[in-house]
Amino acid sequence: MAEDKAETQAFTPGPGYRQFKGRDEFPSNILHGTLACAIWIGSMHFNVSLLLFSLLFLPFSKFLLVVGVLLIFVVLPIDHNSKFGLRLARYICQHMSSYFPATLHVEDINDFHPGRAYVLGYAPHSVLPIGVVTLAERTGFMPLPKLKCLTSSPVFYTPFLRHIWTWLGASPATRKNFCSLLEAGYTCIVVPGGVQETFLMRHDSEVAFLKSRRGFVRIAIEKGCPLVPVFAFGQSYAFKWWKPRSKFLLQLSRAIKFVPMLFWGSFGTPIPYQHPINVVVGKPIYVKRNPQPTTEEVLEVHGQFVKALQDLFERHKGRVGYADQSLTIL
Repeated sequence: MAEDKAETQAFTPGPGYRQFKGRDEFPSNILHGTLACAIWIGSMHFNVSLLLFSLLFLPFSKFLLVVGVLLIFVVLPIDHNSKFGLRLARYICQHMSSYFPATLHVEDINDFHPGRAYVLGYAPHSVLPIGVVTLAERTGFMPLPKLKCLTSSPVFYTPFLRHIWTWLGASPATRKNFCSLLEAGYTCIVVPGGVQETFLMRHDSEVAFLKSRRGFVRIAIEKGCPLVPVFAFGQSYAFKWWKPRSKFLLQLSRAIKFVPMLFWGSFGTPIPYQHPINVVVGKPIYVKRNPQPTTEEVLEVHGQFVKALQDLFERHKGRVGYADQSLTIL
């Protein structure tokens, strides 16, 4: 076992290895980086702040007007091809990549072909999986022209946030939508651990909630799309956080599809700390297409993915400055 672990740690970059440094690719400054983070992450806080301010300091009729305006933005159709929206998304992706800074490591870029759809299994979720910015279509590091990040459905019922995240490439994390995107040739970024992984995260180690998450594997087999392990080092340090641990909170989190918790970044704001993030993309796990995979087939491929993610973590943790860190897969 020790020899196997040592072998997984000894990653030697081959001819297909690529490294994309956000700060080198997209020169920026603290002002642009902070603004990009504020637009992407702070929009959820803006809604809450606006409602509280209106309720406490405005006449009740004005408060109702504010609520009405926000409800309009909940149902307002989104122009997916909006020039303003796509420009804004590119601005956010590029300046956030430079802000942390974020670096993307691809073990073998030649394993990825523009005309094929992949399922990128991303871990950990952390407070927010902000490292996905390195994989986004608007960032342009990956040679995949069609990319979507599957996101919890409440996002698409939140004023302003739904527009911004849609322009960034987010799409509802439903089975029907997942299948439709793969059939249309889109590579999908999936964070399998989801809400429960956020609930289980720890301060002293990384946690990936994977053992019971097999749905994404089944869909990959059904559509014949390769599975790709992805791990984000340093993402868990972008925010400080506190949350109570209770069965009630877990049940509530599952019901509302997010974890009610306190988190904060620079100067106690929603702006994340400038902590380097290294996102590592492993090699694809090729699967044979089967529209009706058996439970045994799903379990076998799922086991391969879990092992591949663990190995990816061990191979790269020393290279990116986390030699003493451990990963617990639950």
